[in-house]
Parts: sequence; C-alpha cells; structure tokens
Amino acid sequence: MAHWEHRRESNWVKFSFNQPYQAGLSRLRDEVLGKTDYDPAVLWQWGTMQAMSVVRILKDCEKEFGEQGQQLVNRALIRVGHEVGEQLFTGLEKPQGLSEAEMVSFFATVVNRIVYASLEEPRIDADDRISFDIIWCPHQDHYSAFDCRVQRYLVQGMLDAFFETGWISSDWQVKFTCTIPAGARVCTFILWKAGGLEKAEWELYTRKLEQRALKESQR
Repeated sequence: MAHWEHRRESNWVKFSFNQPYQAGLSRLRDEVLGKTDYDPAVLWQWGTMQAMSVVRILKDCEKEFGEQGQQLVNRALIRVGHEVGEQLFTGLEKPQGLSEAEMVSFFATVVNRIVYASLEEPRIDADDRISFDIIWCPHQDHYSAFDCRVQRYLVQGMLDAFFETGWISSDWQVKFTCTIPAGARVCTFILWKAGGLEKAEWELYTRKLEQRALKESQR
C-alpha cells in the first residue's frame, strides 16, 4: 500500500483534465470572487436547492408517470453526466506512464473533488482495484440514503465518457459499501476490473433501486 500511495502522489501531475463549465468558472473567479465581497458559501445553498429539485422531479415523475417518467429523468441525468465527462477529457492525449488503476483513481479524484465538490481519501489497492472514502459531501445533511440513487446516473454518464477516451478498459465497475446518509462515518466506494457476471453488478443494482422506487411511489 505504501508503494501505491507514494506512486499515486508522484504521478498525479501526469493526469490531465479540463475544468467543466469553464466559461462560467472563469467569470466566477475573475469577475465575482476576485472583485466583489461575494460569499462563495452561498453556492452550497444554491447547489443544494438544485440537488433537492432533481430528487423531487424524479419522485414526482415516478408517481405520476411510473416507469416511463422514471426512465425519462434517468436518461436526462446520464446525458448530463456524459456531457460533463466529455468536457473533462475532450482534446486531451492519453497520459503516459500511468497504470489503469492510477488513471481510474485519478478520474475518481477529479469527479469527487471537482464535479462533486467533496473531500476524499483515495487508495489504490491493487493493479485492478481502487477505492476511496468520501469524508464530506455537500449532500450528506439533506439527502436521505435513498436519494443518493440520483447520483448513479450522473456517474454512469461520466464513466461512459471516460471509457470512450480509450484510456482504460470498460471492464471497470463501481459499487459502494456504505454511505453517510445511511449512518456511516464515510461513504466508501470501490472500483475494480470486473469479469464475468460481475460486469453487470452496477446495472443490476441500479435496476433493483428503480423497482423499489416505483413501488414506493405508489404508496
């Protein structure tokens, strides 16, 4: 583990990515944060309102339109995630001298720290497995444990875009073992290079959550 920690730290500079939503980010930094007394903490309040709005839209569509409404919202979220992933990596060359595990771990760090504005503790566990703990997430105080399912579709879109770069194999899968909204101290995620039936694990669990949501929407 010590070997991977040292290597991860030294190789991080080799991993390139773009900032998503660059035009708005530059305006925020240059014209707002740099020239006014704007409190950046209010972005968390605004972002929380947006996040809770997405959860409410999904639940209302499930209740009103059933599976058709659910899938419409889910597809929209996947598209947004894919657009973010494209922005992150479009026009960049594959990093040289990095293992797949390192690239997956660095991808996760970009998603966690930039796209999700969260704090993480990353690990490279083996050549075919990485993991990380989220130690603070902007959603943790207002999402229920079940609300976190919304993020699966955004993450799926980002993963799909990353796979499309050709930098890594599409065999990599992701799962969580615990979450803060469910009462854990951290959210723990694992990404591993799967084989056989394991390749369908993410999709099967997603479908299980969708079926549960549809049942609960009719109560």
